[in-house]
Amino acid sequence: METRPQLDIVLCAPRGFCAGVDRAIQIVELALEKYGAPVYVRHAIVHNKYVVEGLKQKGAVFVEELGEIPAGTAAPVVFSAHGVPKAVPADASARRMFFLDATCPLVSKVHIEANRHFNEGREIVLIGHAGHVEVIGTMGQLPEGSITLIQTVADAEAYQPRNPEKLAFVTQTTLSVDDTRDIVATLRQRFPAIALPHKEDICYATTNRQEAVKRVAPNVEAMLVVGAPESSNSVRLVEVAQRAGCPNAMLVERADRIEWSRFEGIRRLGISAGASAPETLVDEVIEAFAERYTISVTASGQQRETITFNLPRELRPVAV
Repeated sequence: METRPQLDIVLCAPRGFCAGVDRAIQIVELALEKYGAPVYVRHAIVHNKYVVEGLKQKGAVFVEELGEIPAGTAAPVVFSAHGVPKAVPADASARRMFFLDATCPLVSKVHIEANRHFNEGREIVLIGHAGHVEVIGTMGQLPEGSITLIQTVADAEAYQPRNPEKLAFVTQTTLSVDDTRDIVATLRQRFPAIALPHKEDICYATTNRQEAVKRVAPNVEAMLVVGAPESSNSVRLVEVAQRAGCPNAMLVERADRIEWSRFEGIRRLGISAGASAPETLVDEVIEAFAERYTISVTASGQQRETITFNLPRELRPVAV
């Protein structure tokens, strides 16, 4: 009889869905329940193919631009959790579309901050990743040229504002806490008068998941982060694990994508999941390891996230 090797799996807590992702998915599901199919969604509601495919099967239709939606449709249009430039709802209104905004309230908070700084005459720096849909949405809150994107410490060192006394920064919500701290330190050292966010822009879920990975990574031989390559917070978790002492850390979308050669001979594995990855996919990964190993599973961390966000007014009666 074949003896399977022993593998201890340490699950990071918290992991997986955050309140903003949960709310966005709920908005699509409740819109389908209230209005029927189709419900159009501009951009992937969250960066996870499994979630998107599940919503497609229920009647959601995903598009990248409003022009892809049939003219004159009465079907609702949902904006993704990452936020959209101001031009998008304006365009939807011009097309007489009924739309529901699933932007995470913590992303909306960054939009509000950017507008406040602009109205107070400040030049704005956005710390984030070029091309990420959240960054596009934030930069699109203000006239072109109002926000300068800074991605690295080198960018912060080279940046030359028009007026160092009238300067503010905001950040993408899903960044590496450590990387961002270094960039902010550089900006504050160069520009002591720079206005800071009233409250940390990197969201609680990103911070909590990175802290959980930091606790586990030094004590395991390999680390798996369940999440999509498009998901900024998932990619950051892999980087955090590597820096925290586990170089053998990888991102995996589903169990069938696991590179088994990376785990030969290991005895202790850490698992986390990005904020847009459902727990179903974590369970699937654990089951795949159980087919090859005799596993024991323990959790590290007990931090319960109790934050919830209100649904759009139109959907609240359906949610009761």
